[in-house]
Amino acid sequence: MPLQATPDAKQNIPPDRVYEKFTIDRPGKIIFVGRHLSTKTKLRCLIRNISLYGAEIEVSPHVVLPDHFFLEILGIHDEIGCTLIRREAEKVTVGFNMLINAEFLHHVVRLSFELGQ
Repeated sequence: MPLQATPDAKQNIPPDRVYEKFTIDRPGKIIFVGRHLSTKTKLRCLIRNISLYGAEIEVSPHVVLPDHFFLEILGIHDEIGCTLIRREAEKVTVGFNMLINAEFLHHVVRLSFELGQ
């Protein structure tokens, strides 16, 4: 009798849907990376939810986004490297270039909760 392998339940799920998402509805900034890694251009956005892997943000549908940029959350001055995953009008899904620290995520979620958002 051959050995049957049990398939991984998360195998066919995209990474941006595997991790638990937390609704924060916080303003943020998209920081464009220019020549020589300059970061002069900033664009406001609304961060709807966040996970260890990435975030869903809202930005004007008329703005052209690069494939790679930094994301800054209002009140937290760390910049998170992001890669554009998908865009549907104003809704943008981004993946973080590295999984963020769980303590950092906890801090972001707690800050949103304390401010009543």
